[in-house]
Amino acid sequence: MGSKVKGRHSKAIHGGLDPEKHHGAVSVPIYQTSTFAFPTAEEGAARFAGTSQGPIYTRLGNPTVAALEECVARLEGGCGAIGTATGMAAVSTVFLALLRKGDHVVGTHPLYGPSRGLLEKYFSRLGVTSTFVAAPDAAGLGAAIRPETRMVFVETPANPSLDLVDLDAAARAAHRTGVPLVVDNTFASPHLQRPIEHGADIVLHSMTKALNGHSDVVAGIVVAREPKHLVALTDVARSFGLTMDPHQAWLVLRGIRSLGMRVERAQANALTLAAWLESHAAIEWLRYPGLPSHPQYELAKRQMDGPGSVISFELRGGVEAGRLLMDSVRVITLAVSLGGIESLIEHPASMTHSKVPTGEQLRQGITPGLVRLAVGCEDVEDLRADLEQALAVVAAAQPSAAR
Repeated sequence: MGSKVKGRHSKAIHGGLDPEKHHGAVSVPIYQTSTFAFPTAEEGAARFAGTSQGPIYTRLGNPTVAALEECVARLEGGCGAIGTATGMAAVSTVFLALLRKGDHVVGTHPLYGPSRGLLEKYFSRLGVTSTFVAAPDAAGLGAAIRPETRMVFVETPANPSLDLVDLDAAARAAHRTGVPLVVDNTFASPHLQRPIEHGADIVLHSMTKALNGHSDVVAGIVVAREPKHLVALTDVARSFGLTMDPHQAWLVLRGIRSLGMRVERAQANALTLAAWLESHAAIEWLRYPGLPSHPQYELAKRQMDGPGSVISFELRGGVEAGRLLMDSVRVITLAVSLGGIESLIEHPASMTHSKVPTGEQLRQGITPGLVRLAVGCEDVEDLRADLEQALAVVAAAQPSAAR
């Protein structure tokens, strides 16, 4: 059924589901089993040889996981996908599959802290070097590529600055020297951005975020444009035990069915709140790709189907004002992550990017007072009222602090 639909909402609702394969079930069942029986010894040997596609063992493949992989691959426009236990397992799968001793990676900054940390702390031990270029610097990205470069790794919108990478330009720069472009598409989700359409070779997600959308499971996925990359990625994920379990896959697949509706609702809320906050006297600066004030507003309109639901801003009063704001919200939850149905607020410098040295944080635009607001699907009036009362607490505290 999923192969017959073309629209983004329809693909999310029907992708990976063929009721005829599951006794007529309109929801893919959870195949909660570690191993699968073979009808004959000959068939078992054929499955291990790869000449038959039947299941063997859940680490190597499972019908529930396969349905999720098919769904996300179709949403992203790839040839296939491999589901992983976490978002960082997806990143690890890519690095392990594509990098060898002596290789070089060109990345953009800012980048999700653990992704960069994996390169600088662990893969550096294996002889892999890396160079990071500011996300908006398309020319710098191409100039950083060396003869030993084996991967260009970008995240757009960037976490947490919301800088954008020009995907068409990045793909041209990478492909001039035969280097694959890998894109972390977690912030946008395939509902708003499909990097393969802009030349990317591999796309990955923390499915913990928008794809699942309910803050109740961690998971990741890697989508490949071509079979040669899919084979390498799948082999690594299975060999290192990075694959996911069927119940985890079922939860994410259930979440994906409402992806478009959730993303569009949260995005509408974010646009309303961003426009209001930007004009608020308490705000020092605000960054959101859906506002003309964003320096890459036109790029966002060109390569995305919407600006998403994450807002970054800093209050007048800096770190202490931001901390008080986060301690004062009552509807919005003080927690890391994003893309869920609930709104979350956090402090990147001391939380998600705390392992990045202070000087490097500043170079990447992660100021000490930056607050990241991941807007959810609540009534926007409730979210605005919550922020208003929290900002009033901040305003009330500032005169006394000045004395």
